[in-house]
Amino acid sequence: MSKVTSLSIGPRRRTQGGVRLTPLLRLLILTQLAFNIGFFAVLPFLSEHLGRAMGMAGWLVGFVLGLRTFSQQGLFVVGGALADRYGIRPVVLAGCVLRIVGFVWLGYAGETWAVVGAVLLIGFAAALFSPAVESEVARQAVVLEEAGGGSRTRVLALFTVAGQAGAFVGPLLGALLLAVDFRAVCLAGAGIFVCVLAGHAWLLPQHVPGRVRARGRGGLRGLLRNRRFLALCCAYGAYLLAYNQLYLALPAEVERATGSQAPLAWLLALSSLLVVSAQLPVTRWAGVRLTLRRSMAAGLLLIAAGFAVVGCARPAGWTGPAGLLPAAGFVVLLTLGQMLVAPVARAWVPDLAEEGRLGLYTGALPSVSGLIVLAGSSATGTLLDVGLPVAVPWLVLAAVPVAAVGLLPRR
Repeated sequence: MSKVTSLSIGPRRRTQGGVRLTPLLRLLILTQLAFNIGFFAVLPFLSEHLGRAMGMAGWLVGFVLGLRTFSQQGLFVVGGALADRYGIRPVVLAGCVLRIVGFVWLGYAGETWAVVGAVLLIGFAAALFSPAVESEVARQAVVLEEAGGGSRTRVLALFTVAGQAGAFVGPLLGALLLAVDFRAVCLAGAGIFVCVLAGHAWLLPQHVPGRVRARGRGGLRGLLRNRRFLALCCAYGAYLLAYNQLYLALPAEVERATGSQAPLAWLLALSSLLVVSAQLPVTRWAGVRLTLRRSMAAGLLLIAAGFAVVGCARPAGWTGPAGLLPAAGFVVLLTLGQMLVAPVARAWVPDLAEEGRLGLYTGALPSVSGLIVLAGSSATGTLLDVGLPVAVPWLVLAAVPVAAVGLLPRR
């Protein structure tokens, strides 16, 4: 038996989270770690590069960031459908190639059209590989749960932890390379994905045992008629719009408070460190005490509280270390909310998806939210730019996750 084939079977190992992972699940979770190291080495510094080095207006920076999110999250449904039809291996490898090209292009882009093209390519690359990986993790987690190997939510929490560990390392790597220039950051990100591509070309199984591939058409029609799933998508979209403010509203607030972007990497590292250290305990606690719906509702309310902290503090005009305290409070509350929302939303999808269409539904979850982020990011950029009272943009953003609680489907 070859190494490639044997990855999909073999003994399970018990993790600290009390879940017995198969070799394939371990590979997919490590995949998320590698993806995020490469991605987050670049993304946190993009808005500052566009605004300061390239002189883009705030609304255009917001639009470009929203376009990146839309080309990624908005097109997840395409990558998910392709994974359902052709399997995860070709889709993941193609996405890695496109991400490499996109990062190199971004590093050398000197005009707006080139930046937009590179950002679209970077986003579409993730639209290929991310839903393929996430849907297979969700499917394997359900199989594991049915076999008594552990809760699917805990498996998806481990997946989140791996992603956040990458999000912790990535900005620190990017901050070090930024001392050279932004191009060095982009080329380092591309180099990481070259390593990911080579590793997965060797290790990712050609065929996953037990995987049912979608046949025929009609999956999208059934999805659009699934009101409970669409309600989940809208609520998740509000969360994603809030999360996107780590890269739009937060950099502006850090710059205002300190006159520098240097603390941004540390605040993002704080977010990732919280997830890495607390995600599994939070997931265990929520799994015992809260339903899926109540867990997501609690997470959305914590996120709203994070925006409200900054909104209430802004009129005081604090600067220096004291000025960073509301931003740190925002990061902590947003991260706690994320720990409740993200794994639960992913764990909910298999219950709502049609058989053989898990990739499509997994992709559609962020695709719908990507539409919300595309519109919301441009609106947020305008809110931050038009000279409204300083508390207003943050309080408006706080209202979005509160409203989303009412959208959550009933189980």
